[in-house]
Amino acid sequence: MAHPSPLLEARGLGKSFLGQTALDGVDFTLRAGEVHALLGENGAGKSTLVKVLTGVHRRDAGTILMDGAEVAPHDTAGAQALGIGTVYQEVNLLPNLSVAENIFLGRQPRRFGLVDRRAMERNTRTLLAGYGLAIDVAAPLGRFSVAVQQIVAIARAVDLSGRVLILDEPTASLDRQEVETLFAVVRRLKARGLGIIFITHFLDQVFALADRVTVLRNGRRIDTVAVADTDPMAIVQMMLGRDLEEVESGPGRPAAAAGAAPAIAFEGYGRRRSVEPFDLAIRPGEVIGIAGLLGSGRTETARLLFGLDAADSGTVRIDGRSVRIASPRHAVALGFGYCPEDRKTDGIVGDLSVRENIVLALQARRGWLRPLSRAEQAELADRFVAALDIRTTDIEKPVKLLSGGNQQKAVLARWLATEPRFLILDEPTRGIDVGAHAEIIRLINRLCDGGMSLVVISSEFDELVVCSSRIVVLRDRRHVGELAGGALTATAIMRTIAAGGADDRTEAA
Repeated sequence: MAHPSPLLEARGLGKSFLGQTALDGVDFTLRAGEVHALLGENGAGKSTLVKVLTGVHRRDAGTILMDGAEVAPHDTAGAQALGIGTVYQEVNLLPNLSVAENIFLGRQPRRFGLVDRRAMERNTRTLLAGYGLAIDVAAPLGRFSVAVQQIVAIARAVDLSGRVLILDEPTASLDRQEVETLFAVVRRLKARGLGIIFITHFLDQVFALADRVTVLRNGRRIDTVAVADTDPMAIVQMMLGRDLEEVESGPGRPAAAAGAAPAIAFEGYGRRRSVEPFDLAIRPGEVIGIAGLLGSGRTETARLLFGLDAADSGTVRIDGRSVRIASPRHAVALGFGYCPEDRKTDGIVGDLSVRENIVLALQARRGWLRPLSRAEQAELADRFVAALDIRTTDIEKPVKLLSGGNQQKAVLARWLATEPRFLILDEPTRGIDVGAHAEIIRLINRLCDGGMSLVVISSEFDELVVCSSRIVVLRDRRHVGELAGGALTATAIMRTIAAGGADDRTEAA
């Protein structure tokens, strides 16, 4: 059967920023009455494509067509006039204004030159009734749940635009029931003939809602397929750019001795709208790898373990004793350390010296009433600069002037100076050169040989396989499997992600 003509079409879209290609000849089509999922890892080009389609960025190459006619939106207002509306994960409305004021912001009905509040509220109630929503439209928007705010944002976008709706990570902050409520709204809009672009990291939601899926990688379109004609494994392979036979790796670290008591155990640990409750036992000298696609809950798990986000379920036991981790301060006092994914934003303090960055965590644990002397700081910094081979001409040099790999090693040195028993490394080798990458992997192995327990999060499955004793696999904010022994391969990680826990949750030699 012939497919209908596209409602929205992009042909050969190109976009670069400061010489870096963000979109490379991307083709994309959206039909009326379909949900088209747009997938890809970080840097794939999803956000850039949306911003070009909505006029936020000017395209460098290619054409955009609506109903077969070329269009050129120069800003979001121009895109709205063409019928293209966007709703983001963070609702871009005003929580202090009423629901009705948000729906009609900038276009309030007037009577005798004044805002006609009765008409505005009456029209809002009628509009929201079409979405199955019956709420007090005179109440401030901020009083309602995130799910309700998302539906209000969708209602406003559709009322303004009414042909194409782009949903950018709309379910990231919703629980399962709220997701179903939102999906019911999306299905209503689909039945009305809207074309809907659905950007998400949750594979389950793609197969529950979408008609077609387009995968981007490194700014290029890899493929567009009907959801009914594909499966999660094929999608994972397209996103990662590797076939199963290409990702086999060597054996990882040996597992802890049978019967060894866990040093640290998280039991039923979780946080609503972040990570579903999980169990994780970590023995001395073990490296627990955490694998999953972007948005699977990897960093959210790390933040829970370190107390950056408070768990709302579960317990923590250290050496069999129940403890509470309500904040990073508690975690540090218990001997935990955490190297975050984004070292420039959350790790280094760029204007401080190498010395000051290295002593920061130890000084915080001691308290400012027990300051390290300048001589003690210098001795500590010199020791870790030598031990980790941090390439700097001077420990007083601002850390922002070091290379990425040396900045990463400075953050590692900061936590090693506290002599932690448990260290969490989130993407420890991202954005560093090959030499520094190898040094950090060797360092991880040395730390474990010394009895330290580590959790290592990485999007590089081969890397995890080489350095891990066990690997926990995440998908859609759930811990869906654990791999060890002979099952510790990159292929097994991909299969577990694709299965999403449908098969055996634990594989072992």
